[in-house]
Amino acid sequence: MLENIAKYPIILGSNSPRRKELLASMGITATVLVRETDESYDASLSAREIVTHIARQKALAFEADFRDSLVITADTIVVSAAGRIIGKPASREEAIYEIQQLSAAKHRVMTAVAILHLGKVHTFVEETAVTFYPLTAEEISYYVDTFQPYDKAGSYGIQEWIGAIGIEKLEGSYHTVVGLPTARLYQLLKTL
Repeated sequence: MLENIAKYPIILGSNSPRRKELLASMGITATVLVRETDESYDASLSAREIVTHIARQKALAFEADFRDSLVITADTIVVSAAGRIIGKPASREEAIYEIQQLSAAKHRVMTAVAILHLGKVHTFVEETAVTFYPLTAEEISYYVDTFQPYDKAGSYGIQEWIGAIGIEKLEGSYHTVVGLPTARLYQLLKTL
């Protein structure tokens, strides 16, 4: 369906197995290659600007060596109801604390995608609102201890146990929360 990009080697600039699986579900085979990227940002930026900046920086890390490829990078952040950005937890205690803050509340998940193609970076951001049911301390501890979500923004993976038992409502794309808004990505790839 995406004959226009078939002639380019496709690089996924992410170690996320979930992103690779989602690309494969779209019929896209990509080589995974990650470049060291400075993910710092100006604290005065909005959450949308921050996630876009990081995804763009990840793509630009490939600019010099992959001009004849199509490089896809992404970044996901979680924004609490109070507007606080929740990144990846550094410890068990931090993961438990963050999930406690999300319990019985609505938060926003933003995933930015950057595509480096023929020297130009194309970006977009998708946002999904997620509402959790109230979670008990035992449920939160079980999840953190069993699934160890230390590589996930917001300290949870929606595709895991906690998503199956704890999500009350989604407003937007499930795939945005997983980390790659596939439908929007497909629409952009059609235009390249």
